[in-house]
Amino acid sequence: MAVAVLNPTQLLKPRAERVIAAIDVGSSKVAALVAMADGQDQPRVIGAGVRASNGLKRGLVADMAKTETAIRAAMMQAEKAAGVEIESVIVNLSAGGLDSDVTSVEIDIAGHRISEEDMGSLLAQGRARIDETISKAGRTTLHAEPTLYTVDGLDGVTNPRGFHANRLAVDIHVLTAATPPCRNLDLAVRNAHLGVEAIVASGVAASASVLNDEERELGVAVIEIGAGVTTVAVHGGGMLAGLVSLPMGAGDITADIAASFGTRRAAAERLKTLSGAATTSPRDNHDMIEVPPLDPEDGQEARRVPRSELNAVIRARLDLIFGEVEQALKDIGFTGPAGRQVVLTGGGAELRGIADFAQGVLSRNVRIGRPRGLIGLPEAQSTAAFATLAGLILHGSQPRLDLARMAVPRSRGAPARDAPKSGFFRLFDHLKRQI
Repeated sequence: MAVAVLNPTQLLKPRAERVIAAIDVGSSKVAALVAMADGQDQPRVIGAGVRASNGLKRGLVADMAKTETAIRAAMMQAEKAAGVEIESVIVNLSAGGLDSDVTSVEIDIAGHRISEEDMGSLLAQGRARIDETISKAGRTTLHAEPTLYTVDGLDGVTNPRGFHANRLAVDIHVLTAATPPCRNLDLAVRNAHLGVEAIVASGVAASASVLNDEERELGVAVIEIGAGVTTVAVHGGGMLAGLVSLPMGAGDITADIAASFGTRRAAAERLKTLSGAATTSPRDNHDMIEVPPLDPEDGQEARRVPRSELNAVIRARLDLIFGEVEQALKDIGFTGPAGRQVVLTGGGAELRGIADFAQGVLSRNVRIGRPRGLIGLPEAQSTAAFATLAGLILHGSQPRLDLARMAVPRSRGAPARDAPKSGFFRLFDHLKRQI
């Protein structure tokens, strides 16, 4: 599994207009999108495709053949609409033991002005340290992005170039995944006769399409509720500060409805979508809904139950999901004034009343995040369920400094050493001091 390696200058340099293709491989569907992008203007969508799939379980490839078939079908549909043939794609990963951490590295500047060479040396040594740590753990680095720089103990510096300093340090946010799930996803895509340009964490992609710059600066958590996995991505100070994936999602609500009322999963999904809600009203006790039998061919008739019973099943599962979300936010350090904003996205965010429910449980301001930043996005792909897909295009279209794609040159100067006090709480400590 290989991706292109570039130096820091190349990573931040806009490219000429090119075709970008993305595939969102989810537990319930595979969606593809093709766009034209130049790294400066908004990408322009030229093709889209969707295919139902059950080849993944909890965000992991469980049936290689089914996953491969769904990927090929979705991309063929997008290629036909775009009138182009795609060779490589950006693909998402929502599970696989995603882990988020901060690596710190520090070098000696000896009192002179910080130059590009110093920056390159710092980042190269950071990349080398990450590679050494991750290889020992048997994991794969998905993203490694510099966050806060520290100049002679002054943290929160966004661009230290030109500063006079004795010591220069950087906190690098590193997102990793277990290697086998990454290789299985890579294999499924390649079996569909497509190359893998990059694997992007679903939470990172979804955030790219639903957040604005001010939200990223002030502090916000993006909660992507997929069919089998819920991802929590926290941002602060304009940067990603932490990410956690939880093995439960909207598909569990569907399964609970099917089990509670003795009906098929397809019928349960329809009940959830058309009749269910996360909030309640007195009228729910009087509104009756029809529940299809588990096996229509055995002569059973549909049952009629109050809408309140359906909503009770939905709310019970949501209590479990958001209980885990609340704990994840606390573990990351998303608390206090900087931890007040939440954005819900993913297919589960389309459930009626879920924003009000989440606001009550989390005691935070909550809104629904739908994809934006793309020109010509079809209406069918403009819902919260396609936020990750749109974000993959946006992530791939913008130049960014990601050390996971940076070559490792032989560094010059003093050896790097561990910088003092690092981690997610350091990022949020800095953010809170700005409020």
